[in-house]
Amino acid sequence: MYKTPDLPQPPKAEQRPHSFEHHGVRVDDPYAWLRDQGYPNVTDENVLSYLKAENAFFEAAMEPHKALVDGLFEEMKGRIKEDESSVPIRDGDWLYWWKFTPGAQYRSWYRKRFAGGEDELIFDEPAEAEGKEYFRLGALEISPDGRLAATMIDASGSERFVLTVRDLATGKDVETITEVGIGSPVWTSDSTGIVFTEVNDNWRSYRARYHRLGTPVSEDRTLYEETDDLGFSVGIDDSQDRSLIFIATGDNTTTEVRFVPSSDPLAEPVLVAPRKQGLEYSVDSAHGKLWIVTNDNHVNFRLVEADPASPGEWKEIIPGSDQVYLMGAASYRDHIAMHRRVDGLDQLILRTYNGEETRIPFKEASYSAGFAGNPEFAPEAYRIGYSSMVTPGTVYDYHPESGELEVLKVQEIPSGYDASKYVTERLMVPARDGKQVPVSVVYPKGFEKNGEGKLFLYAYGAYGHAIPPGFSSARISLLDRGWAYAIAHIRGGDDLGYNWYLEGKLDKRNNAFTDFVDAAKGLIDARLTKAGRIAINGGSAGGELMGVVANTDPELWGAVVADVPFVDVLNTMLDDSLPLTPGEWPEWGNPLKDKAAFELIRSYSPYDNVRAQDYPPMLITGGLNDPRVTYWEPAKWAAKLRATKTDDNLLLLKINMGAGHGGKSGRWEHLHEVAEAFAFVITQVK
Repeated sequence: MYKTPDLPQPPKAEQRPHSFEHHGVRVDDPYAWLRDQGYPNVTDENVLSYLKAENAFFEAAMEPHKALVDGLFEEMKGRIKEDESSVPIRDGDWLYWWKFTPGAQYRSWYRKRFAGGEDELIFDEPAEAEGKEYFRLGALEISPDGRLAATMIDASGSERFVLTVRDLATGKDVETITEVGIGSPVWTSDSTGIVFTEVNDNWRSYRARYHRLGTPVSEDRTLYEETDDLGFSVGIDDSQDRSLIFIATGDNTTTEVRFVPSSDPLAEPVLVAPRKQGLEYSVDSAHGKLWIVTNDNHVNFRLVEADPASPGEWKEIIPGSDQVYLMGAASYRDHIAMHRRVDGLDQLILRTYNGEETRIPFKEASYSAGFAGNPEFAPEAYRIGYSSMVTPGTVYDYHPESGELEVLKVQEIPSGYDASKYVTERLMVPARDGKQVPVSVVYPKGFEKNGEGKLFLYAYGAYGHAIPPGFSSARISLLDRGWAYAIAHIRGGDDLGYNWYLEGKLDKRNNAFTDFVDAAKGLIDARLTKAGRIAINGGSAGGELMGVVANTDPELWGAVVADVPFVDVLNTMLDDSLPLTPGEWPEWGNPLKDKAAFELIRSYSPYDNVRAQDYPPMLITGGLNDPRVTYWEPAKWAAKLRATKTDDNLLLLKINMGAGHGGKSGRWEHLHEVAEAFAFVITQVK
């Protein structure tokens, strides 16, 4: 049906001799020159010329499929309500919500008084984004007195945000506090000051500062600066009761938290518990106590309480459990709201302060659920977000007094959606070491399990980040073309508890890769598909996964889509000048100091293991301004693949020249990129 068009010759990057030696091993890197030495400013004409040539080749290859891309885009767009809006949520005297106007790429933010009044536009993203190639609102925080808004805006994709204070009565910006902010700022309780975090030149979030409104930024005070460990990042938050501001520092495996009163941010920060390798904890405050979730004596975490006057003395409230994974807890006036996971499925629990627990009920056997949007300390109901592989996103209010789960909104599919046309199931697939890997699958009713089906398989598998079995309206475009869609819940995520994460990192990293391959083989054994008819997709660390399995098991895949892939792993982990490297060593290992880590990373690093063999069709994306996975990683990988692979399958590299890690920023622009990826796999998988 789809033919490979006659194309010009693909770009061929020059190979320039470059090598280095570490732990007595010489490593050749002939495409090292694709890293502009002036990064984050990329001005090298040779580099830019190559990236532009790859983009031109991408456009030429996709041009014959323009009708398919446009058709997919219109289908996907037709499933999105043009004037979509959120359910208003109360915060103090106000109700807040956002909505899109028809055709808009970005949200407009509104509020009105809870007691009644006119709608008030407080921030208009479409107007702010006008004329900008990229726009992202990172935070919109309203002062406690309701008069001011603190906004964080990124206009390049570099994730360096400009922190500005706006007078809501006039709509005018009154102060710009920093141009290198990150995260969400926190207001002091009297609305006269802001606590915020900043990144340094290496894009490390390294300090928390306090700005008093009306004073020069040169007089801003540093509340905490991370100097002991270059791998630690600093973040801030306020307690649910708004009494404390927390200043946390840590990496992927270790945390250390301090707090100051929100009424007196210049007070000496109080340390909750000193950093200890592998100790993680999070803190909230209510009823004059600290409520702490920690892994200090159990891998699946426990809940403890402490007196703020002696915050390091912990009293156990809920012990750790081999079966129950405690993912988080927030302390409200009447309840501690806990998010747990059991056998890979979410459980939402409300626990009173005298120990009575209520599990909020859901009817489906497999789903994704979480507390969402509960800023009030004493809510009358708890806001919940819910979806499944076949159930569109649903917003509930759970009323603890009556036990009612009130439906506030179900995601509307304007072009129509009938859940009965689709079937979802959860398989447990044996991995090669005997572990059972969950796989969530959805397919159209009538899909024949005859071993001939086409299947789209997605996974991530890192940082303890689980991929929930949730709903996607875009996915329907594949299902309606007869495809099945699957999510492999591989090790490296915390889908089956925190230990599931630990079994996919550091010296056990290969488990994530083999789990994915074994999941694919299990789907073949279940007669859902066959080798060569599986399209696979992952991004960032999931892009690393794509690179590894493309090297190890290329015959299984009909097409590979690797988004902003972390594929130059060895070089990146050896370079402690890069923004994220020191903080990544607890996840991947430190090859600078540890020869075993060096050898392990070298054994799987996708770029370093490209070999002369046939590869499936591949679509690789990146962002020129991406601070997380730098653009040269996908560029070097694509260049090496072109020079090494023995097939004539299509290999495309698309670098967004004005965006970062998340691709283009507008909702339609992003959707168009999804349509391109789907068109690629539809045309390539035979």
